[in-house]
Amino acid sequence: MLWGYVDKSMAQRTFSEIEHGSVAYEQSLALRDEVLRKPLGLHFSDEELEVERGLYHLACQEERQVLGCLVLVPHEDGTIRMRQVAVAAHVQRQGIGRALTELAERLARERGFSAVTLNARDTAVGFYEKLGYQRVGEPFVMVSIQHWFMEKEL
Repeated sequence: MLWGYVDKSMAQRTFSEIEHGSVAYEQSLALRDEVLRKPLGLHFSDEELEVERGLYHLACQEERQVLGCLVLVPHEDGTIRMRQVAVAAHVQRQGIGRALTELAERLARERGFSAVTLNARDTAVGFYEKLGYQRVGEPFVMVSIQHWFMEKEL
């Protein structure tokens, strides 16, 4: 575990930063593919995966199995973009997404970022608004789904 914590309210679930190329990373990749990509007929390209080497990867694990994950992309303007947030279907609505988002915000603050930005699917906007994110601009279509650009100052 590079950085993270154990959430006592979630049994033995550990929330942490994981290393690119680790077993946990490979599990998070499979989860993101299953939850976010396959339903849209998309698959990761070798180029997309190579870019991920320089990004931050966070995961929720229970008994060494990844249940949820997200990726953070640092930007030179002092912001960090959250993307590829995925939680396994059988544990959705149990607070994993919220806890991962809060961990991402804590990591961003500690590493000197001023804001977190993201592109939220229309169905996830309410989730992010409850966590203090605000919509910016108008909705747009990305990978055939309506999204909103959202941000939260840290």
